[in-house]
Amino acid sequence: MSVSRVRALFFLAAVLLTSATSADVLSASESGFVSAHTLELPAPPDQVYQALTRDIALWWDASHSYGGKASGFSLDARALGCFCEKLADGGEVAHMQVVFARPARQLRMVGGLGPLQGLGVAGSMDFSLVATEAGSRLEYRYSVSGYTPEGLDQWASAVDQVQLGQLTRLVEFVKTGKALN
Repeated sequence: MSVSRVRALFFLAAVLLTSATSADVLSASESGFVSAHTLELPAPPDQVYQALTRDIALWWDASHSYGGKASGFSLDARALGCFCEKLADGGEVAHMQVVFARPARQLRMVGGLGPLQGLGVAGSMDFSLVATEAGSRLEYRYSVSGYTPEGLDQWASAVDQVQLGQLTRLVEFVKTGKALN
């Protein structure tokens, strides 16, 4: 898939999601960006962590995959574990690598998702869970840095919107317990 086609898909996703949600890009410059979201979930942290890691194929949006199927996704939530995707033709994609895993509390992965992977940028994605009276608070943060000729600030909003879409799907899965794919 060409870079221009991928950008167009990111832009379309951003436009579609903008009407239903709000994004939070904390900062953006030519050399990087940071996006963050805080979401409330009606389940305890251990259940949310399980949904985030073990059940990722049940809620991840297949339109943001290389193989077109969410069933190919897995997340091995241990140090040096892989957030990977198996492709129907026998191929595989390592989307991110786990560098910190503390069940029911925190997950940190490094890498660039989707087209960011091909840009050679560095990214750190954190998920922190805190127990609340109503269930859990999920604090998400994705920091991306590196160089692209057009600047990473051009990617910030679209990447943030796609990730917010994924987080919204996670919340819906936790609420209903039903696969979204």
